[in-house]
Amino acid sequence: MAFTKSLVAAALVLAFSAAQAQTAPSTATTGTMVIVPAFGEVKHANDEATITFAVEEHDKDKNAAADRVNRKMKEGTEIVRRADPKAELKTQGYYTYPVYPEVQPQPVGRVVAPVKPVPIAWRVGQYLEVKTTNLAALPKTAAAAQKVLQINNINFGLTPATEKRLDDQRIAATYQNLNERIVSIAKAMGRQPSDAVLDTVDFEGSGNYAGDAGAPAPMMMRSSAKREMDDGMAEPSFEPGETTLQMRLVGKVKFK
Repeated sequence: MAFTKSLVAAALVLAFSAAQAQTAPSTATTGTMVIVPAFGEVKHANDEATITFAVEEHDKDKNAAADRVNRKMKEGTEIVRRADPKAELKTQGYYTYPVYPEVQPQPVGRVVAPVKPVPIAWRVGQYLEVKTTNLAALPKTAAAAQKVLQINNINFGLTPATEKRLDDQRIAATYQNLNERIVSIAKAMGRQPSDAVLDTVDFEGSGNYAGDAGAPAPMMMRSSAKREMDDGMAEPSFEPGETTLQMRLVGKVKFK
């Protein structure tokens, strides 16, 4: 009889210990506040190009240099309009600079009376900015314009409509990552995901939660161009590349 009582007592102790082991994690984490960082990223092929053409002339006669610049810019603008009628064109940065002779070094100790410098020539130039979504025809358009203008710079990016659509996807991807992390954290704590209550969501990833890690990632762009300034103009080669948009957020989660 005594043996039976001891056996029952041992069973009760084991059952109580098992119950304690099961409830301990929940009891220990009740009311716990957890800061959860999340990350989202989306990529898209660039669908817009901004190319800057330039023209510059040097001449002893300032007016002659300006006249050639004006004629070339007008001709280049007309060429681009014919090649890409839907492109957005904007002329900018008209400049006129004097060119002075190089100052010759003087012997040490020799005093020379200051002489007002006189320009020996003039540099005159202007820029043309072209924004287009017709990337397939861009090499042909650029080659046609290069007969009178030079390529000064080119950048690839996203149209506003594409960027807006991508921003929606980026937010959704980041929020999904937050939910996935909350589920993983709940399991690691021995809790059910339904026990987690989302208190705060910081989409800037800033404030008291994520330091200064919330700056948006710069757009990833690549471009290359080959230029041959002759009548048999070869088309330049361009690689639009893709844009990567990233987002960080921080969620403040409390376990019931």
